[in-house]
Amino acid sequence: MLNLTSDERRALRARAHSLNPVVSISQSGLSESVIKEINASLASHELIKVRVYNDDRAVREAFFGTLCERLDAAPVQHIGKLLVIWRPQPEKPIPAAKARARSVGPRRNKRSFQGGSAN
Repeated sequence: MLNLTSDERRALRARAHSLNPVVSISQSGLSESVIKEINASLASHELIKVRVYNDDRAVREAFFGTLCERLDAAPVQHIGKLLVIWRPQPEKPIPAAKARARSVGPRRNKRSFQGGSAN
């Protein structure tokens, strides 16, 4: 499980405020398909909200801890029946063609400005 500082957690809560839940956990609890869906959502969105349809706060806390442990994510917020989870996206390697283009630098026009007077 990732650990966040209070400042990082505050910034993530602010970012998550306008988000809608992308995954719901029903009365049947955490199934493998739900965990896979949450994993896919974290991979594409980085910060997500999960709605839990269970009235027992202790059960929701257990889901929150289990999800963060299994998915190597950070718990951001548990408010009511909403869980906010964050996992940074891994840096994607740059394809070889783009890496070569970046190392060469920008292409320059072969024409150069020749100073002098205009007729």
